[in-house]
Amino acid sequence: MKILILGAGQVGSSVAANLASEANDITLVDHRADVLSELRDRLDIQTVTGNASHPNILEQAGIEDADMLIAVTNSDEVNMVACQVAWTLHHTPTKIARIRSAEFLKHNELFRGNAVPVDVIISPEEIVTNYIFNIIEYPGALQVLDFADGKVVLVGMRAYYGGPLVGHQLSELPKHTPGTDTRVAAIYRRGRAIIPMGHTVLEAGDEVFFIAAREDIRVVIRELRKLDKRNKRIIIAGGGNIGKRLAERLEKRHQVKIIDRNPERAAYLSQSLDKSVVLLGDSADEELLLEENIDSMDVFCSVTNDDEANILSAMLAKRLGTRKTMSLINRPAYVDLMENQEAIDVAISPEQVTIGALLTHVRRGDIVAVHSLRRGAAEAIEAIAHGDSTTSKVVGRVIEDIELPEGTTIGAIVRGEEVIIAHHDTVIEAEDHVVMFLVDKKKIHDVEHLFQVGITFI
Repeated sequence: MKILILGAGQVGSSVAANLASEANDITLVDHRADVLSELRDRLDIQTVTGNASHPNILEQAGIEDADMLIAVTNSDEVNMVACQVAWTLHHTPTKIARIRSAEFLKHNELFRGNAVPVDVIISPEEIVTNYIFNIIEYPGALQVLDFADGKVVLVGMRAYYGGPLVGHQLSELPKHTPGTDTRVAAIYRRGRAIIPMGHTVLEAGDEVFFIAAREDIRVVIRELRKLDKRNKRIIIAGGGNIGKRLAERLEKRHQVKIIDRNPERAAYLSQSLDKSVVLLGDSADEELLLEENIDSMDVFCSVTNDDEANILSAMLAKRLGTRKTMSLINRPAYVDLMENQEAIDVAISPEQVTIGALLTHVRRGDIVAVHSLRRGAAEAIEAIAHGDSTTSKVVGRVIEDIELPEGTTIGAIVRGEEVIIAHHDTVIEAEDHVVMFLVDKKKIHDVEHLFQVGITFI
């Protein structure tokens, strides 16, 4: 697939790295020649220097025969104009744009009919906000990912001493959760992936990914660790776009305090938010945190645009007694480092959270959802099975007879409104939504091929 990516920032460069590794023809456009030079040396891609919305620059990048345009510059206006140019002059089939401003997003009519020709809108702030909100809603979870319009949930969490299932085989899970069906999709032990089998014994410290219907999630969490009490009191450090959106989502059911050091922004937040308490100050100010009873807080979530500030304030909050700390961290090296530290419970990488939304539209076959996991090494995907037993490699077959790529597990099937947790004798039917976990993302093309319908299949 020939793909043009506009913008070599964190999202653009990360998308380019992911797609280039999958044998796509990638051209990256940015106005910073030095940044492009470094990426060109590191990745197998082409680059063009210039304004990403100018017709001549897009033509230099090969827009005439591009299959897809991904506009993720830091400017909403540049992204929208680039999509307009690509469609008007070259009828580029698929146009994806990052739109950050809530003012644009709340006017859906801008992107309908003959208006701005954007096929898919990506809002990183909204995606990250939803991601953080889900983790707060399920105490103890490291990741919470939705599939099939929220009917199925994939949860990643760490098993702790004292969990009823720790020290027992996975085959015993049904005994612990009568009336509840679930499937352990993958286990990571000391950084190494383990394909879960019935005889696999769960150890304390294991990072466990399991799939279940949304209403059963809390029951399964209770078996992997002592069930944490619900989060009620939350401090958000940083009142930017993500901080504000998160406060709006949480203040309906939680006690929320939000800290920002900018007087104008703090004043704006106090007028915009209904129930949240807005504090003017530094989130790394120990005296301020103590005054606000940091030791009684359930969650401290730092989401400023400064990695170091987020890390340090979360570490301080943990030392002062906050039960759970979360930090937004942009630099991949910092994410890896913090995930091995006890001071920060959840390190959130915006680029890894966002990239799944982009990959959904690049994958071949009818792939309707993609979530990037384990810093891009693994993926969870939702695919729709089409065809019949003669044209499809999956329809009409029991799971144990499907030649799944190594390290791939089918976790759940959604058939209409029914959620079916996958077992070896489950039969896949046409139009089923199949949720899978790939330990090795490099196997994605094999999975895509499985779900493509052939004229005939022998």
